[in-house]
Amino acid sequence: MIQFENLSIRRGETLLFDKASFQIHPGQKVGLTGANGCGKSSLFAMLRNELVIDKGDVKVPHDWVMAHVAQEAPANTRPAIEHVLDGDAEWRELEQKVDDAEHPNFLKHQTRYEEIDGYSARSRAAQLLSGLGFKSEDIDKPAKEFSGGWRVRLNVAKALMCRSDLLLLDEPTNHLDLDAVLWLERWLRNYSGTLILIAHDRDFLDTLTTHTLHIENHKAQLYKGNYSAFEKIRAEQLSNQQSAYEKQQREIAHMQEFVTRFRAKATKATQAQSRLKALEKMERIAPAHVDTPFDFVIPTPEKNPSPLLSLHDASVGYAGNTIVEGVEFAMSPGDRVGLIGPNGAGKSTVIKMLAGELKLSAGNYHRSKEINIGYFAQHQIEKLQMDHTPMEHMRILDGDCNNGLATENQLRRYLGSFGFTGNKATSKVAPFSGGEKSRLALALLCYQRPNILLLDEPTNHLDLEMRQALAVALQDYSGAVVLVSHDRHLLKINSDKLILVANGRATEFKGSVDDYPKWLAEHNRGGGSTENNTEQASEKPKNTASAKKEQKRLEAEQRKQLQPLSSRIKRSERVMEKLSDQKSDIETQLADPDIYNEENKEKLKQLLADQAYMQKEWDDAEMEWLEASEQHEELSRQLKSN
Repeated sequence: MIQFENLSIRRGETLLFDKASFQIHPGQKVGLTGANGCGKSSLFAMLRNELVIDKGDVKVPHDWVMAHVAQEAPANTRPAIEHVLDGDAEWRELEQKVDDAEHPNFLKHQTRYEEIDGYSARSRAAQLLSGLGFKSEDIDKPAKEFSGGWRVRLNVAKALMCRSDLLLLDEPTNHLDLDAVLWLERWLRNYSGTLILIAHDRDFLDTLTTHTLHIENHKAQLYKGNYSAFEKIRAEQLSNQQSAYEKQQREIAHMQEFVTRFRAKATKATQAQSRLKALEKMERIAPAHVDTPFDFVIPTPEKNPSPLLSLHDASVGYAGNTIVEGVEFAMSPGDRVGLIGPNGAGKSTVIKMLAGELKLSAGNYHRSKEINIGYFAQHQIEKLQMDHTPMEHMRILDGDCNNGLATENQLRRYLGSFGFTGNKATSKVAPFSGGEKSRLALALLCYQRPNILLLDEPTNHLDLEMRQALAVALQDYSGAVVLVSHDRHLLKINSDKLILVANGRATEFKGSVDDYPKWLAEHNRGGGSTENNTEQASEKPKNTASAKKEQKRLEAEQRKQLQPLSSRIKRSERVMEKLSDQKSDIETQLADPDIYNEENKEKLKQLLADQAYMQKEWDDAEMEWLEASEQHEELSRQLKSN
């Protein structure tokens, strides 16, 4: 296990946390939370021996293999899959040795290579890339040909490729879409090692974590339970702390009043001095508060016409290739629409079409003359003037949309509600973090008082507090919202209607955000259309009795050919479900601190052995499922084309 003993860390003159003592046991999944700058990334750097400890000690088992996502993204000519394979350093070393049959230790290396399942390494690397959204033709593409966000995904895949005992993940969902987030969540749920995770996606944290390590006011405290459980405990603690603070303040006021009244009186001087000493020695309770610098509202639009926009039988694409067609869509003030769908299906294309950045290739698009669109995407962040300050951005914007009527204090208060206070409001944008730039772009967008907001992944780089503030602001906003986001919490509370973009169509999704993972799994297995999909066919069969009979015969024949593969898929799913339940039971037992007591040593050994066995069985079942699913999909495609 990892032991933290009276640990203190500073960055320069700044104390991050002091006298922290806690233990993280094997198999636990810990969410690391706290305000920006509290020391989360510094704790990771310390575990990686990249930061000097000021006081105390940290003990990590010397034989543990540690993995983390590298900060430097690859930009070389090596194929993507080779970069991912580098994550398994032992495999990479053995790969060279088993190729040399003349090596004196060839048999030893060959045995070890087989033990670590070396022959399937490339297959595992390809599966990681596929899960994170890479297409099959991308795996051999040079790393330098990918954009920055996709290079980050390469680094995530490389970290997952490592057969680690301890995995450190710092914001792994940044640059991922919802599909990739769901895949990563499933992968991490089955990870058998110890996980320490920094994330600002509360659903992601809730699903994965067994414990929460919270850093606040120079203290680091470990709580049992996921993020929601921590929030509940924290709220109770804050309530109790506030009550204790108020009680102590009444006691202090009473004692101070006694000292003031009777200090000069001879008969009461001794008691007054005694109370004065008691006041000096009293350990003061701090007032309870939750540190959040964000408390903003989205200004009310000047006008809110209805409808704001409408699309009829609209099609859109690039360079003559249609991406989405037959779109029927309308927006009125107060509407809340979330766009969901597989990676690359066209969600961002639909947003760009609504924003007017892409022209229709067919159909009609009507916009109100009074529409004022606020469009947020990553390229909006790139439009920020790096040599300007937030205040300079605001003055220019206020001149454009408000004739420069706002006072400096008004502009400062507005920026302050987005966390840009004091010197931050007058500092150049260039050195700002990704989260700070996103916040500034959102602040500038909202200041223009749009009556419809089109938000394409607005939470990238935003922390939990800012995400919550955005969610609250969107709920109170009187305009309309169209949202694409990998943050399921934001989608859940700000989407009254879901539009599924898939198979070249955009249709209403009948389920909830929580139903989407099931739909996606069926879609990826080649499950065909659901009630949420618009069925398409290039030719409609003739509506005759003989045609219907022939169609039924063909479908029956196809089902017969697919049946063996379908049975393999279902059998693998049953095995995986059973093993997942057994693994969860073992992980629950391993999460109990008492299991690590000396008297439970044998039970612990058995549990760890059972966990390793279950993981191997689960991996075998997953491989069987993947192979059968791919064969099923390929055969289905062949049958449909015949």
